Order: sequence, then C-alpha cells, then structure tokens
Amino acid sequence: MDIVNSIKEGLRHFSPAEEKVARFILSDLNFAANAAINELAEKAQVSHATITRLAKTLNCANVREFKLKIAQSAAVGERFTNDDTIEKHDISVVYQSISDISSLNSRLIEDEVVEAASEIICAAKHCLIFGVGGWSSLMTQECHNRFFRLGINSNSHSDPMMMRMTASTVDKDDVVICLSLGGISPDVFSSAVIAKEYGAHVVAICPEGELAKFADFHLPIKTQESDYIFKPSASRYVMLAAIDILSSELAIKNQRKSREKLRRLKIQLDDHRGEDGACPNSSRLPLGD
Repeated sequence: MDIVNSIKEGLRHFSPAEEKVARFILSDLNFAANAAINELAEKAQVSHATITRLAKTLNCANVREFKLKIAQSAAVGERFTNDDTIEKHDISVVYQSISDISSLNSRLIEDEVVEAASEIICAAKHCLIFGVGGWSSLMTQECHNRFFRLGINSNSHSDPMMMRMTASTVDKDDVVICLSLGGISPDVFSSAVIAKEYGAHVVAICPEGELAKFADFHLPIKTQESDYIFKPSASRYVMLAAIDILSSELAIKNQRKSREKLRRLKIQLDDHRGEDGACPNSSRLPLGD
C-alpha cells in the first residue's frame, strides 16, 4: 500500500480530527514514522484514539502497521513528497551531470578484469545478456547490438521467465552478462545462479552488492542521484560506457574477425543509403547507429 497516496485520497473524507492528523503526517513523514504515538498525538493535537481510528480507516491492522507504512514512504525521500516548487534547470546541467558521473566512474573498471572477461566471451559458443527494468532492459539490447557486429553469438532477454528458461539451457563455458543499474535485481540474480549451476561464466556490470560478489567478473559502476528528480538519471551513461569498454576490448582481441564484420556492415549500409557521392562524409557515418 502506498500510504501517502491513501492519505491524500482520503483528505476531505476523514473526520475533522482524522483530517488534522492526516495533514500533519503529510507535512512531516519522518517525524510521523519515528515518533511514539503519544508524541504524534501531541504534535498533531489529537487524541491517541484518533490515530488508531485513522489507521483503521486506511485499512491498517493497527497503529504499528500504519507507522511502518509511513516509514516506508518516508524512506523514498522528501524530494518526492514535498510540494515545494522546483525551478527549471539550465540545459548545461544535463551535460554537467553526465560529466560528473563519468568522472566518478572513470577509474573504477580495471583493465585486467576487462581483459579476462573478454577472453571468456570470445571463447564462448553463446552469450546471454540479462537485465530488467527501464534502463537495464534497454542496455541488454544495446549490448547485443555491440556484440553481433563483432561476430559474437548473443541473445538479450529482459523477461524474467525467458531469462530463467534460457539460463537453464546454457552449455558449459557459455557466458551470461548481467546488467543492473541499481545492483539489486532478484530476477537477474536468480537467473545468473541457474546459469552458473550449469557451468556458465557470469559477468556483471553493476554497483557493489550481492550480484557483484556472485559474478566471476565484475565491471563496477557507481550511481549518483541528485535532488532534481525531474531530469532522467545521468547514472545510466556509466552502464553504457562499461558496455563500450567491454565491446572495445572484444573488438581488439578478435580484431581480424571484427574488422571484416564491420567492413561488411559499412558496405551494406552505404549501399542501402544509395551511396552515389551525394554524401561526401559518408565514410564517417555511424555503423547503423
């Protein structure tokens, strides 16, 4: 239950005393979550019984459950609950946030780990790429997009059931690449466990945590969120950078094959664009990006 939403929906429908404590709770979630019931009643200037009645009205079993749900909402952070007007940021802030998160991550990934991970990927018959959620799902496709053009046999999956099913079909020494921007992804983790049980190697691109510890090779990333909640997270760029680092190493390690695959791509893309000299800079156009 989203208790904040339930309280907001109930405003003007509660009794006068319940409305009073409800508005006080919304004004200071942290205090309401941590205060004893007598402190909350005193601050809101209502009786203990009013708080108990409000908990029942909101379908909580008791005041303890009510306060637990308030604490869960408070943990989300005040930046998502206050009603203060937030001023629009300049366009330069978007670029600066990307620069800041890139600087924070620029020395986290070690060459030795990238080299070792690329060795086992190059040697694998098949590579599975797992990730769920908004950005991690998109990045599974991006990772596959990088790999196929280097001649690496891969498939990307974001559906939890497909991840589990494909993980159970791996052969020994296949590779599973796990992407998680938050580092806490139960579906990805459980699928990695299944794949490893059948002999696959696990490469993780994620922050420190359970998934990172479980992986055979960990390419670490760090996230950094600001109080400006209306701009998409700049942290997603560091996962993209980690994929680029790994892809570049794979291309170099297998460069004769990679160069030929990329040459074929260029030939076919130029043909598709109707290369007739009309675009003098076509030699520098991205390869299908």
